[in-house]
Amino acid sequence: MDIRVMTLTAAALLVSQSGWAQVANGDFEQWNGNEPAGWSVIDSGVTLSPVSAPVMQGGLAAQVTVNTGTQGNTDLLQTVHVEQGQTYPFTVSLYHTEGHVKARLVVDGYQGYSNPLQTNQWQTISYTYIATTTKDIQVGLRFYDESGFDGSEVVYVDHFQPTDTSEPPAPACIDTIATLTLVTDQYASETSWSLANVGGAVLFEGGGYANETTNTREMCLADGDYTFTINDSYGDGLCCSAGNGSFVLAADGQTLASGGQFQHSQAFPFTLGDTETPPPPSDVDEYYQSAAGKTGFALKTALYNIINHHSSRGYSAIWDLVKVADLDHYYENDGSVLDMYSEQPASSDAVNFTKVTDQCGQYSGEGDCYNREHSFPKSWFGGQVEPMNSDGHHIFATDGYVNAKRSNWPFGEVGSATYTSGNGSKLGMAESGLGYTGTVFEPLDAFKGDFARAYFYMATRYENEIASWEGNTTNADAVLDGTNTTVFEPWMLNMLKRWHQNDPVSQKEIDRNQAVFEFQGNRNPFIDHPEFVGAIWGN
Repeated sequence: MDIRVMTLTAAALLVSQSGWAQVANGDFEQWNGNEPAGWSVIDSGVTLSPVSAPVMQGGLAAQVTVNTGTQGNTDLLQTVHVEQGQTYPFTVSLYHTEGHVKARLVVDGYQGYSNPLQTNQWQTISYTYIATTTKDIQVGLRFYDESGFDGSEVVYVDHFQPTDTSEPPAPACIDTIATLTLVTDQYASETSWSLANVGGAVLFEGGGYANETTNTREMCLADGDYTFTINDSYGDGLCCSAGNGSFVLAADGQTLASGGQFQHSQAFPFTLGDTETPPPPSDVDEYYQSAAGKTGFALKTALYNIINHHSSRGYSAIWDLVKVADLDHYYENDGSVLDMYSEQPASSDAVNFTKVTDQCGQYSGEGDCYNREHSFPKSWFGGQVEPMNSDGHHIFATDGYVNAKRSNWPFGEVGSATYTSGNGSKLGMAESGLGYTGTVFEPLDAFKGDFARAYFYMATRYENEIASWEGNTTNADAVLDGTNTTVFEPWMLNMLKRWHQNDPVSQKEIDRNQAVFEFQGNRNPFIDHPEFVGAIWGN
């Protein structure tokens, strides 16, 4: 069986004065999306993508995925010029992964085969061609299935010779260069990534890396909206059970995506170009104009449609948010980190954190450092899943030790405390009459409304998926009712409405809402319009 391929762009060849045939882009360093420049035939039975590992020469190789056992549908070819009487030594390097597909060198006809049983290492096939006439010929590869072929197999191709090493460099990027730095763990074969445009077309992707290596990839991107997705086939991310892997995608000094701890996949939408968030409307009602006149769950859905397209900046970027949004300009007014788990609104704080300097880190006791608290615990929505994992409207700077005590327990009102923080926040058994029996965490009265409005935001922003979160953990089940309308169990809803009523919106919340809006591009409606709570869920 042989294999063909679909058409690319221009073919080509560079001919020296001596008549030396040159394979264009034989080292597969130039790509237009998933099409290697210079290769004029890529049949539909194979798909190609650039990879930075494994490589034989230079920085990139071609990953060829053979998707058919139909002969004549797997060619990867280009046209070169040869001159009568000249001798041309053609060679190509191949890297087989499973051993159920072999490659055949094409040089004006079909020549030698690769050894498919020689897997996970580079091998070379070659053919010396003597031109009997001056003409254009096709050179490249055709792929053949072998016993055991299951319908899809990867072969890496690199260093197709002879290549014109004097070929001018690819045009300079006139747009934005985004650089991905990927550090693999001990199971690099599980890791892959892609970068897609707003229409979902994959422009760049990578995989097939070596274990515990640092890999970089530069991508030239025009202004627009993109999504970077990191994948781990096993489901344990890059860190930290099998090594300290990580990834950072950056452009113009700004981190667009970063991390290492995820499960099967993590997506990071971002925008290049004019990303400046528009100033808030002079009348905030303009922002909510499409929700005007609505009540009940129709109002909630209208608000969802307004706020559901925020820009996910990634969890690492939350450090940048909290050093702006979570500073004390309201109580001591000293610019220290305002931690709602240790702040003393009516007296001097016993704990003071300096932004950045006191980021966690390790902590063994209260006051050691501050970290990023998911007030709506991440285990409830499935772990480190975007955009929930980096949504600034429910993530606050908090004392790392107290945050660990809170863990993923529900907020509630404590009857018998087992732990009390320095500012009086408590962990313990729920008080009788709450409507819930179990361990709960109770923040100060001065901040209960802040947390309630964060929860109403989560119920609205994630209306499209929150109904499925109830079964993720026991505590999620205790709080969520499995619907995308009411969202909360009766005891929780009643308590949140009471907290919202008794602790009205403060200037701190108003300022923070604006800071998060400037950070990610959406607002918390229940801070701008506290009356929306009653209009949706009743008073």
